[in-house]
Amino acid sequence: MTLSIRWKVALGMLLGVTLGLAVAGWVLIRSFERLEIARITETLDARSRLVSFSLEPLLAPSLPSTPEQTKALQARVLDLSRHAQARITVIGRDGRVLAESTAPGETVPLLESHATRPEVTQALETGRGTDIRLSKTTGQRMLYLALPLSETGSPPTAVVRLAVPLTELETRLGDVQRDLFLAFGLAFLISALVSALLTKGLTQPLTDMAAMARRFAEGALDQRIRTATRDEVGVLADTLNQMADQLDAKIREVSDERAQLLAILTSMVEGVMVLDVKGRVLLLNPALERMFALRDAEARSRPYWEVVRHHELNELVTRVLETRQQLGGEITLAPSGRTLRIEASPAGGQRENEACAVLVFHDVTALRRLEKVRKDFVANVSHELRTPLTSIKGYVEALLDGAKDHPTDAVRFLEIILKQADRLNLILDDLLQLSQIESGEVLFKREPVRLRDLVDRTLASLKPLADKKGHSLTAAVPAELPPLMGDEDRLAQVLSNLVDNAVKYTPERGTITISARHLPPTPGGPADGTLELIVADTGVGIPEPDRPRVFERFYRADKARSRELGGTGLGLAIVKHIVESHGGRVWVEGNQPVGSRFIVRLPVAQKTIPSGLS
Repeated sequence: MTLSIRWKVALGMLLGVTLGLAVAGWVLIRSFERLEIARITETLDARSRLVSFSLEPLLAPSLPSTPEQTKALQARVLDLSRHAQARITVIGRDGRVLAESTAPGETVPLLESHATRPEVTQALETGRGTDIRLSKTTGQRMLYLALPLSETGSPPTAVVRLAVPLTELETRLGDVQRDLFLAFGLAFLISALVSALLTKGLTQPLTDMAAMARRFAEGALDQRIRTATRDEVGVLADTLNQMADQLDAKIREVSDERAQLLAILTSMVEGVMVLDVKGRVLLLNPALERMFALRDAEARSRPYWEVVRHHELNELVTRVLETRQQLGGEITLAPSGRTLRIEASPAGGQRENEACAVLVFHDVTALRRLEKVRKDFVANVSHELRTPLTSIKGYVEALLDGAKDHPTDAVRFLEIILKQADRLNLILDDLLQLSQIESGEVLFKREPVRLRDLVDRTLASLKPLADKKGHSLTAAVPAELPPLMGDEDRLAQVLSNLVDNAVKYTPERGTITISARHLPPTPGGPADGTLELIVADTGVGIPEPDRPRVFERFYRADKARSRELGGTGLGLAIVKHIVESHGGRVWVEGNQPVGSRFIVRLPVAQKTIPSGLS
């Protein structure tokens, strides 16, 4: 016989209530019993320690050996038992009963050995033993607790055991069980009545909805379910009522979602290709069409190996279609050299014209280029740091090998070591400064800067270095030039680096010229125009193939000469970042007839912009 949902719900609720009450009662009784036993054990432990302390003079350092001593021990045990309200037994290490509070003194030697009692064994092994069992002596269920008795540092000579009957606990447990049984019985009756009422109110609307759903299935979408409840059953009824009205809306919604999906695929930067189980193209998005110069209409329904002729890609797609596992890889397109990261995932289709695999193409060309730059940077840093360290290590080893005993050589070696250490420190300072500028940790001031004053201060600080090499330093900076908008200290650093390089790389008695001019505004440029600063020298010059790269970290056109002059290879990189942070640009050209011209263009300060920080 098939039970209705009403009876199923009612019987299920009653079964759940019954099991819940039974489990709750069992857990409650067990918890109560454990708590009571724990409380009794703590009390018994405290009494046992007091009894052990009182009996210690009679049992240590040796057990009673005369009848008088045995009588004194028995008397003391009886007295302590009355005060402790517990049965006390003194047991020798060999299990012989020495005193027993529940037995006459003359029968104590006749009691059986207690060596095998669990609490005694535990006390001798671990220092404390407990057990609950039926006592053979008293015929009651007892809680035993035993403690060893010994002098400090000596093995136990005896065991003192206290025991209390659990009759009171059992009586209290019986009362609790009886009360729980009555309470749970009443709760069961109430639950039965409540479940009957609830199931009737719950299942009647469900019965009505089942009948109406059958009518919906037959096509009678004009029918409606009437219910007065506002709970989940009412929500279900309202949902079924809305189902007929929403069928047409759902169809339109599916069409809209398809249009949205196509819009997403169209706007994606990543290329997407969808294949069926036989490897025929079902869909290409515009990004993929641009990557491979394809057209979706021409590629649709064609095998993938005809659409994209690339050996590594074809192998990847073949493995995905065969193994139905998510795979990935990278390919390089010729002749453009673009690098594409491909993520191929199975889509679950098992038949033709169903999506079986989805391929997503990520253009990682820029990322791979950045990785190469990072690797080159790490390699350059390692090389630049290793050079002074190798020199320092070599001269230190030379000093240790005996050069320290020759004052002239020792001083020369130490001067070289100091020079290389200073060079190493300079490299680290430049690296830190460059890192702070690139990461945005350096805040550039935004205030008007007079270029003429900036040039004069820079030339004054570098003139002693130029005079040492016999250079001619000249400046052609009109005083009426409008001010720049920027950080004066950082701009002074730019000019100092450029002039310092010109002094270093120009042979003796050369000419270094600093000039500046105001350029008018250009479309898309600063509103007030730009200032062009030129640092020209008559030095060794920079070969034309090396000019685009001189602003890279550690790049040197003449590596040997640069290290000889103490350059770190980071000065021009710092110059470029400072200039670009001010909204300007910097580049290098050849000077006529010899030398180089470094050109810096920076925006003119706007009269309406107040000074401050950016």
